Amino acid sequence: MKSLSGSLLGLKTSQIKRLEKLGHRRVPPRAIVSHELCRDMCRLSNEIGRQIGLLIDRTGKIVQVLAGEVDRILIPDLREYRLAPDRLRGLRCVHTHLDLTPLTQDDLTDLALLRLDLMAVVTTQSDGTPGNVYWAHILPGASDTAPYQIMDPLPTFRTDIGCADLIQALETELSRKKADTIRREGAERALLVSVFSGPRKVAMDSLDELMELTRTASIDIIDTILQQRKKADPRFLMGSGKLDELSITALHRGATLIIFDQELNPSQIRSIADRIEIKVIDRTQLILDIFAQRAKSREGKLQVELAQLKYILPRLVTKDTAMSRLTGGIGGRGPGETRLEINRRRARERIRRLESAIATVQKNRFQQRRQRSKKGLPILSIIGYTNAGKSTLLNQLTQSRVLAEDKLFATLDPSSRRMRFPRDVEVIITDTVGFIRDLPKELMAAFKATLEELENADLLLHVIDISNPRHQAQIRSVESILDELGLHSIPTIRVLNKIDQVPPDVLESLTQRLDGIPVSALDRSTFSPLISELQKAVEHL
Repeated sequence: MKSLSGSLLGLKTSQIKRLEKLGHRRVPPRAIVSHELCRDMCRLSNEIGRQIGLLIDRTGKIVQVLAGEVDRILIPDLREYRLAPDRLRGLRCVHTHLDLTPLTQDDLTDLALLRLDLMAVVTTQSDGTPGNVYWAHILPGASDTAPYQIMDPLPTFRTDIGCADLIQALETELSRKKADTIRREGAERALLVSVFSGPRKVAMDSLDELMELTRTASIDIIDTILQQRKKADPRFLMGSGKLDELSITALHRGATLIIFDQELNPSQIRSIADRIEIKVIDRTQLILDIFAQRAKSREGKLQVELAQLKYILPRLVTKDTAMSRLTGGIGGRGPGETRLEINRRRARERIRRLESAIATVQKNRFQQRRQRSKKGLPILSIIGYTNAGKSTLLNQLTQSRVLAEDKLFATLDPSSRRMRFPRDVEVIITDTVGFIRDLPKELMAAFKATLEELENADLLLHVIDISNPRHQAQIRSVESILDELGLHSIPTIRVLNKIDQVPPDVLESLTQRLDGIPVSALDRSTFSPLISELQKAVEHL
């Protein structure tokens, strides 16, 4: 036996010794529990007025004896025992009830949440003799809300159910379902979660954007979950019961990831990581991960890594599942330091090196900008919400081939191209990274070298996707970031893109209301009013 777990206060020394002796017994591997063990558990449980539990491994060894309360038993931290999407925990829990009550909802929740091999309850009669054994096991393919099967009760002398064979069959089925999922999907699978207290429409719009971000990161979406609360839970963001339900759903449906739309603070990350067995990230981490996937230049990669480390450092915890793929490569074990301390020290050292490298990048960019300034060419910078069509517009205006995709953050590294107007006026047009609502402050800081391009712009082209129902909110987000960067004084022309996706009467109304120039970045024949306005603006600079 490994140890006693639970409160021993109020127990006599002789009772504690009898609890310890239970742990030295063995259970036949084919049986849930032996009749003799049920008899002794119930007798002692009735005597002390508390539930008693056993954690039993697959060899029949009792690895822990649990001393509970009159109406509940607390299962300790089981993280040291194996767990994978196609595996059960390798432990079964057998405990007493001080009456004839069968399995409770708490028992079934623990079974599903902890992925136990089995959960069994031995009822205790008023004279301390055992009643029936009620039991249940995980059931692959069952419903999300009840991913288990409750079996018929058994008398204590007939618990030989071929336990080892049953568990092997369950794991084989779990493994088959995992293989089917991998063959079908071949990607990470996520549950998207939003916990909100404001208007439902705002939360829905935000969740829609999270879905776009998730697809951009090549993550498959299993489902979305909205929870409205008067106030966010300071520890788990959502209620602990709802979090348990979410974890059960994720494990049962083969999710590899839970993504929260709201930013999780370091304390919440730690609390959630301690409670559930699945990887958890928030919206900010998802954006950082997208940037990590899409950065191509050395500068972009440096900036992304710096942003990731600055975000992760205060969130470093001992449990790896809270870190997602963003922490790969950081860590190790050395004499005199814990793994966590080494992670933090190495992260801080790497941050210093990255900041030095980015300072060099900024210096080089400053030299490039001075060279451009000497040539006296006006600089036009294309800005806008991510996926508004900025790169496509740049390609059409300059007849170039900058990467343009129907994905968020297709462009991370700034691109500059020359353009000559019909009246022989030449300008430099730069494309910049797309903005997004609540752009992570770590990215704002890390991308300072990139965003400094905007400080030297003589004119800003604000590209707006008017086919997007959230375009008003996107305009506000972009203008808010410009204010934050101190760029609101630069002359700006609004370019209303994707007119081919908007009805003519709606387009006319939007053009007047937004005071912009309508174009379709895919159709150069719509550019005449824009080019005319740009030339006029450049001549008056």
